[in-house]
Amino acid sequence: LVRAALEEAFPENKNPGKEISAVCYTKGPGMGGPLRTCAVAARTISLIFGCPLVAVNHCVGHIEMGRVATGASDPVVLYVSGGNTQVIAYSDQRYQIFGETIDIAIGNCLDRFARVIGLSNDPSPGYNIEQEAKKGTQFIELPYVVKGMDVSFSGILTYVEQEAKKSLSKGTVTKADLCFSLQETLFAMLVEITERAMAHCGQNEVLIVGGVGCNRRLQEMMDAMVNERGGQLCAMDHRYCIDNGAMIAQAGIFALQHGITTKMKDATCTQRFRTDQVKVIWRPSTVWNHS
Repeated sequence: LVRAALEEAFPENKNPGKEISAVCYTKGPGMGGPLRTCAVAARTISLIFGCPLVAVNHCVGHIEMGRVATGASDPVVLYVSGGNTQVIAYSDQRYQIFGETIDIAIGNCLDRFARVIGLSNDPSPGYNIEQEAKKGTQFIELPYVVKGMDVSFSGILTYVEQEAKKSLSKGTVTKADLCFSLQETLFAMLVEITERAMAHCGQNEVLIVGGVGCNRRLQEMMDAMVNERGGQLCAMDHRYCIDNGAMIAQAGIFALQHGITTKMKDATCTQRFRTDQVKVIWRPSTVWNHS
């Protein structure tokens, strides 16, 4: 696969392997099986082509791809996906986590509810919830759980699942109403904690990354808040929001340009690798302007 990709990228080059500067791979976080598979593949390719390895934090990959794709300079970052929900701001060469979920991620919450009401996995449960929500006409009040700068989704999921089982059969609500109500509630929680992070850091940009960041309704709600503060929303479509190899390469090349490589003996993986564990030496130190 790697050779085929190189031949396609450099069709006139008889030895395209010489074009590889480094092999960047996801060290974590994530599911153990895929992480181990990629780590083995990365080590193998590094040995075959004789090029350095660069281990990359998955979350940092999302952020760096977002900064490049949107041109955002120093935004507050909302990272929302199937496995992560974090509000992040850069300071002192770290992506500091201001708030996060204390239980399940927002993408996991949406996916599980989609299964409960029988929505398809094609192309994705979250996308189908978004489309169904557009048809909703009735807002059902759901629990709103913001705890300081953190959020909780598990209780909301339990409540809306019970509501679906109770009310759908009676015909008092529709699937569209439930999807609409769930989206509005969850996204309002995210907008609230993102706004507080903006105020604390004195920032006027918000960057949304991760698979759930494709959701147009989330982008609309965030944009309304940011505009009221005189700021700018930096949002992307599915090409850059969902997991992709380019984002790992982007973060990896930043590290490589500043002399960071990973020794073969250290080219392992871990399911637990927090965003703020990475020293972001390719960005200058900054001081927050509290407002």
